[in-house]
Order: sequence, then structure tokens, then C-alpha cells
Amino acid sequence: MKPANKTRKRSEAPRLTRDDWLDAAFQAVVDGGFDKVRVLVIAQTLGVTRGSFYWHFTDHADLVNSLVARWREREVELDRALQLDATEDPRADLEHLLEAALAHAGTDLENMRFELALRGLGRRDPAVAKLLVEVDAARMALFESKFQRLTGDPKTAAELAVLFYLVIVGSNQALSRPSSPPQAKEYLKVIITRFLIRGQAKA
Repeated sequence: MKPANKTRKRSEAPRLTRDDWLDAAFQAVVDGGFDKVRVLVIAQTLGVTRGSFYWHFTDHADLVNSLVARWREREVELDRALQLDATEDPRADLEHLLEAALAHAGTDLENMRFELALRGLGRRDPAVAKLLVEVDAARMALFESKFQRLTGDPKTAAELAVLFYLVIVGSNQALSRPSSPPQAKEYLKVIITRFLIRGQAKA
């Protein structure tokens, strides 16, 4: 009897992949925050039983941790690609970096909403808070390295990196509003480029 039961259970293994579950959990966060990540609701959304979930995750905490870990891995990959994306023109590199950063509020609005929800979770979850500190530090290091090439001065590069990050965060917030006009992104790009990138000279 036991071998037969084992075979039956294996035959019921879900066709859904681990990433299917993570994608559905990601969308739940985008739509309503991490409190909306509920196994039964996600299973219903995917059209499977809750038992399917346990082929890929041990429990709800495992799902959330895996979701956050996947987001971090993708952010690390993006930072690495932007770090390697260097030309002979440091201003052009920074303008490309600016375009990539503002993409969160354009083609990648969902990712921006996910990050905002993640930062909300970080206010009550020390492990998430620590992860976000590491992500922010990596971004700042990327910005500083780009401004270092432009200005040639470490102190100036560090200060400009802080300002750059602040205007990116503020711009993403502004562009995520439904009432934001279509031309707002181009306007912000122009003034950020003018004052923080084109307005700098090498020491």
C-alpha cells in the first residue's frame, strides 16, 4: 500500500514551477502588499490546490523569503550590469544609469511598487531591513563609482551619489502617481541631467 500511495502522490506533482508561485506572490504584493501573500488565495488564483504549494515551499515564510531573495538577486544582477556598462564618456554612462533608474516608474512600475511594499515590510522585519541596507549600499557604491569617473574627486562623488539617489527616489514616487503627466519623466530627466550630470566638471 505505501509504495502505491507514494506513486499516486508523485503523479499529482504540479506542473506549475517554483517561479510560477513566486510570480503570483509578486503580483499579490504589487496589488496589495505583503499581507496579501496568502497561500490559499494564490493557489486559487493559479487554479490549483493548496497541496501543490508544498512541492516547492515548506511554508508561508519560505515563500516570502524566497520571493525577497529572488528580488535581491535580480537587483544585484542589474547593478552588476550597470557597473560593467562603461564607455569613454562618464556623462553618457550616468545618463544611461539615470534612464535605468527611472524605468522603475515607467515600464517597471510593478517592480517599484514591490520595492515600496518591501520597504514597508522592512520597518517591522529586521532581516528585511538588513537586506535593504545592503541593497542601498550597493546602489550607492555604483553611483559613487560613476560620479568618481566624472569628477575625479571622491568626496564630491560621494555627495553627488547621495543627491542622485534622493532625486531618483523622489522621481519614482512622483512618476508613480496616476495623475503624473506623460511628459513628467522627460522633464525630470532633463533637470537631473542638467544639474547633477552635465553641470559637473572633473577636478
